[in-house]
Amino acid sequence: MKKLLVILIFVGILGGCATAKQTYTSGGQKGYVIDCSGGALNWGMCYEKAGKICGEKGYVVLEKSSDKGAIISGSQFGLFGGSIMNRSMIIKCKECNKE
Repeated sequence: MKKLLVILIFVGILGGCATAKQTYTSGGQKGYVIDCSGGALNWGMCYEKAGKICGEKGYVVLEKSSDKGAIISGSQFGLFGGSIMNRSMIIKCKECNKE
């Protein structure tokens, strides 16, 4: 039981921040995929990360998706289950304030 608690705390600590990866949009422009999946994260963290990436220029959300699922795992101590929330969006930074 102690092992499970340690693993859950470790996963919670790792899952505390939205992550971003650089990509290219369908129009060939540089963009970012921002992931804020998990029970400890929310859409606000995705938007905060986008703001940090693009700064004062601002950004445009090109695509946004989410889904909810369930996970079940087992060990010698029994079955454990929980829900999973996946959230991600693709953004591009504005070139100027008029965009």
